[in-house]
Amino acid sequence: MEEAQMSGMRGFTAIEIREFVHEYYLQPHGTKGSWLKKQPFTPNQFRRWRKTLLEGDLDRNLIPREHGGMTRSRGEWTAFEKARAKEIADHEAQISQLNARIRELEGTNSALGKAIGLLHERSEQEPDLKTTIEHESSLKPSTDSSPS
Repeated sequence: MEEAQMSGMRGFTAIEIREFVHEYYLQPHGTKGSWLKKQPFTPNQFRRWRKTLLEGDLDRNLIPREHGGMTRSRGEWTAFEKARAKEIADHEAQISQLNARIRELEGTNSALGKAIGLLHERSEQEPDLKTTIEHESSLKPSTDSSPS
């Protein structure tokens, strides 16, 4: 049996559950209930996941007790969502930078390919260097420079 199913996550990974919770908080006021009904899990399961994520330990599927200082305030939930939004924005910025770098490297690669192609064309059009040197040496007059 998979660990996700054993831990009560019903076939979803902790990453997927985090994304569901984040998406839930992005829903406009008054639309969260209808959004929940369209999801592949029950609203009760989602409440458990949300509580586990926000107040417990989702990775180990630990939910805090109802009393004591473990429960988080709305302000802490808001801070969590702001941190999550910043994390996503940073990730998207990094992806954009990497995509720009890929385009730059592809352009460089293309330019190098063209340069190599031109060098091959040029080397095919020029005479062989060894033949040229032999031909030039046979054309030089041999002069005896010794005085008589």
